[in-house]
Amino acid sequence: MAVKVDYRQELRSRLPELRARYGVKRLFLFGSRARGDARAESDLDLLVEFERVPTLFDLVRLERELADDLGVRVQVVTPGAIKPPLRPAVERDLVEV
Repeated sequence: MAVKVDYRQELRSRLPELRARYGVKRLFLFGSRARGDARAESDLDLLVEFERVPTLFDLVRLERELADDLGVRVQVVTPGAIKPPLRPAVERDLVEV
């Protein structure tokens, strides 16, 4: 069963705070939630471009904060962390917040 929650809108409303706190420059959904074929157990995949290089602590804190606020598991990746074989599939799914 597909799950229809507008995470894009939820994230868009939080962008000013995420920019101020974490230096988020651009934010994209990808994966099953971006395609609209997510299931209840699907996580929320986010590609995040930062103004400055984030620390591992920043990435983990951002994931946990969003997971707590949105009620879904969140995976945050940066553009440089995407393995070349996966890049085309990720780029096809990208939906900017």
